[in-house]
Amino acid sequence: MRVAILVALALLLPTTTWAHGSSAPVSSDPRVLSLWDQAVLAGLGVFGALYWIGSRELRTRRAAQSGFERAAFGAGWIALVASVLPWFDAAALELFSAHMAQHELMMLVGAPLIVAGRPLSTCLWALPERWRRHVATPLQKVTVTGLARVIAAPLTAWTLHGIAVWTWHIPALYELAVRSEPVHTLQHATFIGTSVLFWWGLVYGRYGRAGYGAAVFYVFTTAIHTGILGALLTFAPSPLYRIYATQGHHDPLGDQQIAGLVMWIPAGVLLTLMGIGLFAAWLGEAERRARGSARPAAVPPTS
Repeated sequence: MRVAILVALALLLPTTTWAHGSSAPVSSDPRVLSLWDQAVLAGLGVFGALYWIGSRELRTRRAAQSGFERAAFGAGWIALVASVLPWFDAAALELFSAHMAQHELMMLVGAPLIVAGRPLSTCLWALPERWRRHVATPLQKVTVTGLARVIAAPLTAWTLHGIAVWTWHIPALYELAVRSEPVHTLQHATFIGTSVLFWWGLVYGRYGRAGYGAAVFYVFTTAIHTGILGALLTFAPSPLYRIYATQGHHDPLGDQQIAGLVMWIPAGVLLTLMGIGLFAAWLGEAERRARGSARPAAVPPTS
């Protein structure tokens, strides 16, 4: 986690972004590193610190936490921090393709890796014992666990995530998010929140790895419907988001086509690989259960 923090600090160093062949100060647009962005970065900083402290506490207690979980969280945290840093945010405000890459980095890299790191229980261990009890007790109530089980159910999370992706790509809403920092922050929170629910429900569902077979279906159908959206953006005969056409870009239609391809091809490939990984884990779990059921029952000793 210490390495992740150092990498994030290094990412803060660039102070210019390249546009149309010339450099422009990142701070020239008030939407870049706005108070909303600073609040998000501060929240991610607190989140990362809690996870690091919790991991140290778990190691002190020699509790089970794999190196994979720590590495996954660190990589996901870096991805989320990088996605809102000034140089990336400035490019996203000017280029639709950069904005699309920003969203895919959040949803398909940051969110699933954060989920793989099991952050909730680890962050709880960063709190003093009294605070930990006060936070954990309400989370263990039947109403809270029941609600979490409902909204993180694969079908529910898949539906919410799909609605968020398609709704925010309605031109009027998308352009409003580009113009307004509060709406932009809400857009990103919706993307990340529904993505976290989606991956959490698939990876840590009530059936564990035995439920990965159904999870494969949801991952592949997500690849299909987001690929359709990407194809629509790629083959649209004219720019759908006029705010980018008025940014002075010399080829807004080409920029939109690149954005569509980003959502269609790389994102689709990544989702397909994730689906294959879940399918392999499901097969491994099925084989393990088969071996367990095939073991002969113990024969009682005879007198």
